[in-house]
Amino acid sequence: MSPVAAALDVSHLPDYAHDWALVDVETSGLVARRDRILSIAVLTLGPEGKPVEEFSTLVDPGCDPGPVHVHGLTTERLRGAPAFDRIAERVGALLRGRVLVAHNAQFDYDFLAHEFARAGVTLPVARRLCTLALNRRVEPPTDSFSLASLAAHYGVRQTRAHDALDDTRVLAGIFRASLAEAVRLDLALPLVPCPPRQDPRFAPKAPKVPCAYRNPGRLVSGGPLVQGMKIAVTGDTDMARAELVARSVAAGLNVMGSVSRHTSALVANGGSSGAPGSGSAKARRAASEGVPVLDERAFLALLEDVRPGTPHQKQQPAPVAAAAVAAATPVPAVAEVPAPRQAAPVRTVQPFGRRRVLVLGGSHEEAAAARARVVELGGAAAINLSASVTDIVLFPGGERDRRLARVTSMGLPVHEPAWLGSPAPQPAGAPVPHTPSAVVLPRGGVVDLPALPAAGRWHVGASWAAPRADCEIDVVAFVLDEDEQASSDGDFVFYGAPESPDGATRLLCDGPTEQTVTVDLGALPPAAQRIAIAAAIDGAATFGDIGAVQISLAPGSDAPVMTQAALDAATSERTLLLAELYRRGPLWRFRAVGQGYDHGLETLVRGYGIEVA
Repeated sequence: MSPVAAALDVSHLPDYAHDWALVDVETSGLVARRDRILSIAVLTLGPEGKPVEEFSTLVDPGCDPGPVHVHGLTTERLRGAPAFDRIAERVGALLRGRVLVAHNAQFDYDFLAHEFARAGVTLPVARRLCTLALNRRVEPPTDSFSLASLAAHYGVRQTRAHDALDDTRVLAGIFRASLAEAVRLDLALPLVPCPPRQDPRFAPKAPKVPCAYRNPGRLVSGGPLVQGMKIAVTGDTDMARAELVARSVAAGLNVMGSVSRHTSALVANGGSSGAPGSGSAKARRAASEGVPVLDERAFLALLEDVRPGTPHQKQQPAPVAAAAVAAATPVPAVAEVPAPRQAAPVRTVQPFGRRRVLVLGGSHEEAAAARARVVELGGAAAINLSASVTDIVLFPGGERDRRLARVTSMGLPVHEPAWLGSPAPQPAGAPVPHTPSAVVLPRGGVVDLPALPAAGRWHVGASWAAPRADCEIDVVAFVLDEDEQASSDGDFVFYGAPESPDGATRLLCDGPTEQTVTVDLGALPPAAQRIAIAAAIDGAATFGDIGAVQISLAPGSDAPVMTQAALDAATSERTLLLAELYRRGPLWRFRAVGQGYDHGLETLVRGYGIEVA
């Protein structure tokens, strides 16, 4: 790959021509609602790829600067720098009317959104683009997607890592080269619309203290309250609602914001009939599910003598490798995290070696069977044309696929479907393609997870071939207890609540065909035994129309993928359970599930004990 000093001019290509604002921030921590920006750099580019304007400054955060060993910004260096509210208008002027570009763009965007909100200024960003997401689609032959690794691959000089201005200049070179590859491969850019962050659904909430006890079930008539019971409250209360909830939580009860079939009791003034609260959604739901209803006075009397419950099982952490413990950066290098161990043998044959095969044309059933055969032969099934694809299997109808012209220009070998029956092995001495070396799982395949450093997060990504105008796909996550139930409403993570109250589970939107769930296993509450990740279609389409969904597992946002699978067993289904992270003794495991359901997301949510409005 030649250096990319010259700007790429895409001004004549409407799908790629935009005004850009490349951004990098250094921060006092990793949580945008809590931590602050310490330095910022913005570099603007025109549609032809030439620099327009550059701005950078240190920022006085008014707090401890955090990990100085990472960013080198001490309190002394930051003293005298402007507070963010003094530069918000200047930064906003550079961002206005441009697409925000960053490496791990949601991180930078979230920090900017919170800083602009604190300053009382509207963040003028309507769309963003993540160079990580773009390179995951391009799949260049690099060991990882870190800024340093991509800079080395694209021939961009990097002089001062974790310096906002230098990182932005490096990002400009990487972005130009990545954009050139997207044009060559005819890839759609992963542009993400940015909703206004003043929307109340993005307002941070105080974390709920997780209940330490298992749900013992329904309140028995005439019986006592037991620690762990799920209690909901509806209607007006004589005692202040906050005090009532606080007393219930202190007694060991699990106060929920909704009613489901797993609710132990509903508190509604008016007695067991619930007449005063009969008009509320909670009361109606309680009546339909047969949930006991008691008035506030009776509840307070029972609250005086709550019986001991059964604590959630406490798991001993798995041993952490010394190299992992010694890691100082939030995202571990690939050498610091051992490869996952397959928990059950996965049948592989060597004829395909490290081939990555894209199937074009055919019915959904034919394409799904072909992808399963590729995995059986030891290869990996691709769902998009990328730089890592080595072979094409062409079914009838595939000649009309717009990607075939790119395949021809790239000189990729095109095979008839019969090739999968008896593929010829690669000739001796043939160059080994630089394709992802992740463990490829079939549907139902399982791997054990190695331990990560204390600050590490697992990233479970889901992607599909192309967006559809008639529907949207939402990726969601559920944090579940021993009974396969969500312990609280906050354990349902989705587009309207993209982060669990404790911050351990987050949903990231990386583009119109890619979403990621990140999980900090060490920060999960004791009740958490399983994280279920699903995708649901909002619209008339089914997963047979969407095609394969690729899932991947990586130990960091820019770390190499360690495990991947192509899931396309679903046809008429509109909801698809993609994957699970679950405890097995002291270890955590990852399973590629691929179980489809004809019902919508609402039914799945209720099945996990959460009522949706």
